[in-house]
Amino acid sequence: MHNAKIRLAYRIVIDSNSTFLWDKYVWEDTFKEYLMQNQQFNSKENPKNTFRELLTENEKAVQLHYLVGIAANGYVEQLKENFHRVTDVLGNNYFPFVNYQLDIINTDITDQSKHKIGITFFSPILTLIDIIEGNYLVSKNNDENNGFETLMFPIQPRLSICNYHKTT
Repeated sequence: MHNAKIRLAYRIVIDSNSTFLWDKYVWEDTFKEYLMQNQQFNSKENPKNTFRELLTENEKAVQLHYLVGIAANGYVEQLKENFHRVTDVLGNNYFPFVNYQLDIINTDITDQSKHKIGITFFSPILTLIDIIEGNYLVSKNNDENNGFETLMFPIQPRLSICNYHKTT
């Protein structure tokens, strides 16, 4: 038994090859937002086409992660704090999240097909009870006096413990 408070993180990568409709909308709107917002940081005399080039030229361009992320807010709100692509082992419960962070992997103002972003969803604080047969056994409630209502999420790529606090 682990007896720890954890936060899980699940990351998706969205690019021109993404097949989910939700991803396509997020991809299109974040690219449009990038085109508008990058003008604040890009030089008129010597403009940089890619995000990585822009970052090397202007360190303040790191703000674009947040500014472009705002374009995804409405889509993330549609998920109603449950990321439906990650289910528990029974397929009944979805990955709960309380916030997210968008990052620009790279993009190019001259070629939308090169636009690539990552979104990391962060769970609420969960009680890690144990890891059983490749599954995180967790509970959303933190009051062990009443017992734990549990969920089991399979350990899988892009799902990670991002915060761990050992309890006594």
